[in-house]
Amino acid sequence: MVKGRALAPVPSVAALLRGSRRRWHEEGIKGVLFLCALLSVVVTLSIVIVLATETARFFAHVPVWDFLFGRRWTPLLEPRSFGVLPLVGGTMLIVAGAGLIGVPIGLASAVHLSEYASARARSIIKPVLEILAGIPTVVYGYFALTFITPLLRGVVPSTGVFNAASASIVVGIMILPMVASLCDDALRAVPDALRQGAYAVGATPFEVSTRIVIPGALSGIMASFVLAMSRAVGETMAVTIAAGATPNLTLNPLESVQTMTAYIVQVSLGDTPAGTVEYQTIFAVGALLFLITLAANVGAHRILKRFREVYE
Repeated sequence: MVKGRALAPVPSVAALLRGSRRRWHEEGIKGVLFLCALLSVVVTLSIVIVLATETARFFAHVPVWDFLFGRRWTPLLEPRSFGVLPLVGGTMLIVAGAGLIGVPIGLASAVHLSEYASARARSIIKPVLEILAGIPTVVYGYFALTFITPLLRGVVPSTGVFNAASASIVVGIMILPMVASLCDDALRAVPDALRQGAYAVGATPFEVSTRIVIPGALSGIMASFVLAMSRAVGETMAVTIAAGATPNLTLNPLESVQTMTAYIVQVSLGDTPAGTVEYQTIFAVGALLFLITLAANVGAHRILKRFREVYE
């Protein structure tokens, strides 16, 4: 005591050492997290640089206009043609078919899980959907080839052995768990007070689901749709096995088509010499696929900003 005041306790040496070790520990964790973030940026930039470099070499031999708007794709056969529209058309045909199957069924499943299912039913349905997400894509491809295609040929005999319809069906099944899970999370994030308010004014459960909950979770639902479509665009093995390898510009889902990813697989098998124009086509196709996915995500981000709902 000095003139009625107590002196502040002096920290011991052990306490100082513990505090110093704790600070070093926290700084170490911050450093590791920063390196992880930096690694992701470096990897992304490396991919973009490689794609841009090889694509520029490709366009030194092939005009950009011919590549983007040509309707014949035969880079490995004589006479060579580098019009990528058949690959883009095949990709979009399968993505559209998968969206027509996976998006509505996934959203309906999410609404059931969030609004109607009991705890017991939810504990059964949710793991089943997760099992679908864990099945290898090559299994889906052979499932389409050996089961779905024979069914389609039994209904429409003119269906090809390899066709876009069976590939669309299995890709739709593949994206269904993603849509259902993400939409379910978005729907369950809507405050329960909105539901109770709607019930208080006499709304039915169906009206609450369609007019209150789904609009309230629209941003999360849109995000799930974009992620699912990006997943469908980038799918490789299932569409390679089920849809075939015919670069065919068609709107008929019963015909064989080739997607952009399937072509990359075809050229990457090692039969094409590295450094040739034929080899560089995989980078040009990959760059176009990257730009399509990037444009879809940018557009979706703008849509999310417009319709985003924030609850306190």
